[in-house]
Parts: sequence; C-alpha cells; structure tokens
Amino acid sequence: MDPFQPFEVKVPGSTANLGSGFDSIGMAVDRNLRLRVSPSERLSVTVRGEDLKNIMKDGDNLILEVMRETCLLSMKSLPPLHLEVESDIPLMRGLGSSAAAIVAGLVAANHLLGRPFDRQTLFQQAVRREGHPDNVGASLFGGVVISSWDGEKAYAVRTPVPPFYLVAAIPGVPLATARAREVLPDTLSHREAVLGSSRANLLTAALLTRDWEAFRVGLMDRFHQPFRAPLVPGLNRVLNEAVEHGALGAALSGAGPTVVAFALDPEPVRQFMERVFEEEGVPAEIMVLRPGEEGARVRLTDKHDRSTLIGNLKGARR
Repeated sequence: MDPFQPFEVKVPGSTANLGSGFDSIGMAVDRNLRLRVSPSERLSVTVRGEDLKNIMKDGDNLILEVMRETCLLSMKSLPPLHLEVESDIPLMRGLGSSAAAIVAGLVAANHLLGRPFDRQTLFQQAVRREGHPDNVGASLFGGVVISSWDGEKAYAVRTPVPPFYLVAAIPGVPLATARAREVLPDTLSHREAVLGSSRANLLTAALLTRDWEAFRVGLMDRFHQPFRAPLVPGLNRVLNEAVEHGALGAALSGAGPTVVAFALDPEPVRQFMERVFEEEGVPAEIMVLRPGEEGARVRLTDKHDRSTLIGNLKGARR
C-alpha cells in the first residue's frame, strides 16, 4: 500500500428504531466519533476517554477489525499505522456507538486503499457487519435515513433533517443489545403487523411533510417498545406523558436504554425527563441534541493540523 498523508474521519452517532421504524428509520445526531490515522513504524492505538479504553485495545477493537476486513476485500493488508480514537457518543446506550465505529473503519480503510469502493458498497458492507441498516445508514449518509434490508441487499433513502431538538435521557447503566433482542417475539399477529406497518408509513410521511400530529401517532410502536419497556425504567412514562409537556413525541433510542423525546422547544421537555428519571430512581444524563446534517467525512491533516476537506459521504437515494 502506498505511503499516505495523515487524515481524520469524523462520523456522527445516531438514534434509530424510531417508533414504528424498527430496524429501518435512523437519524444522525450531533455527537461524533473522530478517528485520526497516521503512518507509523508499527500498529498502535491511542484512545481518548476512559469508556473507550475499556473496549478498544491495540489488538482487539471494532474499528481495527473492520479496517482489516475492508483491506482484504482488495487483497491488501493493513499497513503499520497509528490510530487515535476520540468519541463523545455514549457507549452501549442506544446512540449508535458501534455503528459509528463500523462506518469509521470502513471509510478509513477505503481512503487508505485509494477509494475503490463507492458509498453504496460501503453501506452494504456496514449493514452486513452491523446486522441492520438504520444506524449505519444515518452515520454514513447523515440526516434521516429510511432503509430496508432483506438479508442480502440493503436500500436507503436519505431525507432532510427535521427542525426539532432531541432530548435524550441516557441512563448510567448500559443495556446489551443482545438482551434487548431476546425479549422480542418471533412473530406478531397479522392485525398487529398491519397496524405497525401503517404507523411506520405514517411516520415516514410525517417526517417529509412536518406533520407533527402524524409524527406523534407514527411513533406509537407495536414492534419493539412494548416488549422492551420492562428493561427500561421510565420509558412508558415518557412515551405516554411527554406530549403533555411540550414534546412532539418520544421513542426508545435503538435497543435502549436511552429514551428520546422530540421537541421544538426542548427546555420544558428536558425538565420533565429529568423529573421522570429522578422519580424512577434511575441516574440519567439528560442531553439536548440536534439532528446531524452531515454523514461521515474525511479530511487530510498535517503536523500543524491544517486540513483539506475530502467530502461528505452522501450516497443514499434522495
């Protein structure tokens, strides 16, 4: 592999499984993972942040795994390099930390290889690695991404960023995705499936038209939230009461435990969310976020950290 100039990959986190959009609707948020890549005599990794240090070690971390796998697709091996990883995406809380790591690894390796893979190919690889398209689609393309995956090919449509805030209640204790998956039923009745599907359709239309009443109804999920509610104290109260306190609607973020409410004015909703989790006895950080317009980006850097923007990866259909 040819020598390369140091570069940085910036990837947004995401909220997904939005209401009835289970495994299909994801939204980028303004929390980011940054991966800095530079030549080195040997492979080394520097991690900024105590949480990241617990899961990312030199020989065993998701970003490195994905970079190696991507290089192998071009019959090449990963060269000696130094990785510096920094992230303000809460880990294992349902805000797309693993999806951001997968996308960062794919985009970084693709850049090292001279960009042989287009954005749709990167998306397909990300979906296969993650197992569902909503988080990786939002992290790769930015904005709101509506997607589908049949186990062989994934499809994605990127839609404009809505004008609301996200008020996220992030409990201090993580919830493993595997555990959250275990509680889901294998099947739903035809009636429940039709209701869930119709609400997902309504949610998509509401996001496109800014119809907030339809948005509220579209968030009323039948696919996953009713089954995961016992694992997330405070979820049902937020789902049932947030609108009374100024929210446009609310949802479980990803597999949880983070709960998000959407609001044009976030402060009353923030106060409500804070009160709910205090009364539930669950320590939680309340964070006000904005949807992320930009997806994964690459910039060239030098020792003085001047940069040349390579571009925002926007490959989803519009």
